[in-house]
Amino acid sequence: MSRPKTIFCDLDGTLVKHSNPTEIQHPDHYLQLLPGVKEKLIEWDTKGYHVVITTGRKESAREATIKQMQIAGINYDQLIMGFGGGDRIIINDRKPGSTRDTAYAINLERNKGLIDENNI
Repeated sequence: MSRPKTIFCDLDGTLVKHSNPTEIQHPDHYLQLLPGVKEKLIEWDTKGYHVVITTGRKESAREATIKQMQIAGINYDQLIMGFGGGDRIIINDRKPGSTRDTAYAINLERNKGLIDENNI
């Protein structure tokens, strides 16, 4: 039996157009969804995936970020803020008796969207 996936997805440059860090602090800043994002978010929700949005935005911008995502129609289960600008590494275990990997990394070009990411 397969369990629903957990998707860790960056916000700026992955789901929405990357903006100047000083602009995103304002609650009225408009988030521009990138190609394929709306459809992919609907697909993930339909499949029951747990969506965790990650961002380098400061924790002090949480309220503004939540408002911006609500207006943009970005549904998610968790929001993790304050990620540094360095590499992000996921460490996960394999299920007992299995050699199947349970963690994957997909790197996208900034501001290209999720249009070609059918394997997620």
